[in-house]
Amino acid sequence: MTEQVQATEVKVAKVDKLGRTYSTGKRKESVARVWIKPGNGDIKVNGKKMTEYFQRATLQMMVNQPFGIVEKAGKYDVMATVCGGGLTGQASAIKHGISKALTLSDETMRPALKKEGFLTRDSRTVERKKPGQPKARKSFQFSKR
Repeated sequence: MTEQVQATEVKVAKVDKLGRTYSTGKRKESVARVWIKPGNGDIKVNGKKMTEYFQRATLQMMVNQPFGIVEKAGKYDVMATVCGGGLTGQASAIKHGISKALTLSDETMRPALKKEGFLTRDSRTVERKKPGQPKARKSFQFSKR
């Protein structure tokens, strides 16, 4: 009988020379490139403060959700560039990117974020318009006579 020795993989944080961790988040048509690094909680989106870019409180809350789950609120600086889609899709894309970057910086945060579903890309998109119809589901009014 041969004895198998299992090699344990040591997960090393993927940090660049500036101390940042990078990840990409997506939702609907929005794509967010997110860099996080330890800091005092500054969040910049496309060069603006988050409160200027996302003026609705619900969108600001959505962006901060991953930090609340892992109890690291105010401990990371975030720099994100986002394009495509609307504001809600962009906020969700940033949330997805932050969650992925947090797991790359510290693997112990992964189970909590995975349980909440923040690491899964929300694949719902707009349904396509069918030919001969005015919209995706709407059809012209039927008249027998």
